[in-house]
Amino acid sequence: MIISRTPFRISFLGGGTDYPQWSDEHGGAVLAATINRYCYISCRRLPPFFDHKYRIIYSKVENTKSIDEIQHPSVRATLNYFSCHEGLEIHHDADLPARSGLGSSSAFTVGLVNAINAMQGKDSHAEALAKLAIHIEQDIIKEAVGSQDQVLAAHGGFNQIEFLKNRNFKISPMILKKDRSDLFQRHLMLFFTGFSRFAPEIAKSKIENFSHKKEELTALYHMVDEGISILKNESIDLLEFGSLLNRAWRYKRSLSVKVSTPEIDLIYEKAIKEGAVGGKLLGAGGGGFILFFVAPEKQEAVREAFSHLIHVPFQFENQGSRIVLYQPNGLSEI
Repeated sequence: MIISRTPFRISFLGGGTDYPQWSDEHGGAVLAATINRYCYISCRRLPPFFDHKYRIIYSKVENTKSIDEIQHPSVRATLNYFSCHEGLEIHHDADLPARSGLGSSSAFTVGLVNAINAMQGKDSHAEALAKLAIHIEQDIIKEAVGSQDQVLAAHGGFNQIEFLKNRNFKISPMILKKDRSDLFQRHLMLFFTGFSRFAPEIAKSKIENFSHKKEELTALYHMVDEGISILKNESIDLLEFGSLLNRAWRYKRSLSVKVSTPEIDLIYEKAIKEGAVGGKLLGAGGGGFILFFVAPEKQEAVREAFSHLIHVPFQFENQGSRIVLYQPNGLSEI
């Protein structure tokens, strides 16, 4: 049995500019971090005693005799890519719900690729892992997804990622003093809105608008450098980063009418009223998790205002996708 553990992510600034439909022509950049909430993929060889050859367990259970019968697009594409002709059982578990804006779909793909590589006796280097996951999602499945989620899931950490016009990327860790980093994280509050959504549909609507949203996307791109300047300059109050998030959210919600909803807008405005300086709906939009930037002394009021929502404490993590159990010949090895 092989088990991979892959982190979810929070994207602060630059989201949208990582889509190849934009970055191939203009370049892109994001500021984002992985968090200590994870996707787990377990893989084991399936003995030939069953009517099915492949058993895939996620929110559904699939038992199929061929790869092409598998409904889960990432599993089908990945197993075809690796020519996995042996019987397999693949089991997905996660700390947080899918379709919630934390990069869960790409964490799944990265974790699955990592596990299949390990099952075939190969190491997964972070850059190659990210690039293969991007290839599977964008070129094979042809989903309307950006490139930040795969890079973050593979590498882990709090990073600036630049997306180059040749489809390569450059990842630069955010180097901050521990006190500054800890204080920044103490300003962050994460809530689950209770609404889930199908991100590719929202992403498609944004992509269709790219040609006449150049001003907004260019502004979102430059906000990455602005955010980094705030974080690195200890003489600047961190609440300025919250104000920047507020500006970025206004730009993001203007990219498509599907990004926000009246319910999301009410949640956001209520948080601002209770003391949040800024925030954003994570991921493509439409629902899922919402992040607020709140001074620590005002967080209790925000928690009370959203007592009907699930508050999820978290910390940044730096490991990226990892193999946490490697017993290729079965658990009898232990």
